[in-house]
Amino acid sequence: MDTCGDVQLLTKLSGASDPHHFRAPGMRRHLLNKIVHHKCSAMKKVLVPTDFSDNSKHALRIAAQIAARAGAVLEIMHANTALAYAPPLPEYAGTVQYNLDDYYEQATTELFNLKTEIAAIPGNERLQIETRIEEGFLHSSINRVATEDQADLIVMGTKGATGAVEFLVGSNTEKVIRTCVCPILAIPITSGDQFEPKRVVLASTLQIDQVAAFKALAAWQAIFPFEVRVLYLNNPAGFGNNDEIDQAVSNFAEKAGLTNVATHVSNNTFNEEASILQFVKEINADLIVMATHQRQGLSHLVFGSLTEDTVNHANTPVLAVPLR
Repeated sequence: MDTCGDVQLLTKLSGASDPHHFRAPGMRRHLLNKIVHHKCSAMKKVLVPTDFSDNSKHALRIAAQIAARAGAVLEIMHANTALAYAPPLPEYAGTVQYNLDDYYEQATTELFNLKTEIAAIPGNERLQIETRIEEGFLHSSINRVATEDQADLIVMGTKGATGAVEFLVGSNTEKVIRTCVCPILAIPITSGDQFEPKRVVLASTLQIDQVAAFKALAAWQAIFPFEVRVLYLNNPAGFGNNDEIDQAVSNFAEKAGLTNVATHVSNNTFNEEASILQFVKEINADLIVMATHQRQGLSHLVFGSLTEDTVNHANTPVLAVPLR
């Protein structure tokens, strides 16, 4: 724990005039609890979409761990996407209504079973769980619920997308990353059952807007006391040498309240995604964090998205932080 910085923070929060009061050994636990509460108070609701598949259930279990640690509400939502893709014809309205009644009854039962299963996991005794059923395209339903319910984090399972599917359509997780107003944690089906990150890679261009990713990660660090490796990509900010890069990382981290940070520089100018994934493998990282500009339309087609590409191909969870 960065005791000096934490003491200064607690002194500011409490209005105390003597910061040495908080350096006493007996105040250490109280100090830590106050700081964690202050840094993590922003995460109040975690939203998890589910289609009841093994992939989405895996993401739900991870989301429950995060919500329980952060003291946040866990909201499980299911979207009936069938109506969005195949609107019923008037002459079949009666049959469709009967089928919909069956569908929603089954979905309600599935959500109840999921809620019961998650609540029964040790450590989730006090976890508040809500459920919700929506209709429409999945990504737009998720964005609508996230906005209406003021979600601070969306957790989604992902199998990735490759080839023509990736180029023309993309995954549902990609679409949410491209449009949502809050951070999205993409959980690969290949990732482990326990979410306890010890080493996190923050891939960054170190341009001024990237401080948002540093700030988001600082809040997570209060929940999970991990070390951070900042991977600087291809010198887009035009630094003259590594000392300048180190100083920029230090400035960003100090401004965000991020601690235990080290800097690494990637010189692979041809494949940034490969550089990230290789570095994650080399240091055995548990989480990748990236900011996203959420490009859409022609801009997305021309420039693409490094964050979305990484989500599609990583075997490690990826936290995408929107910059808008």
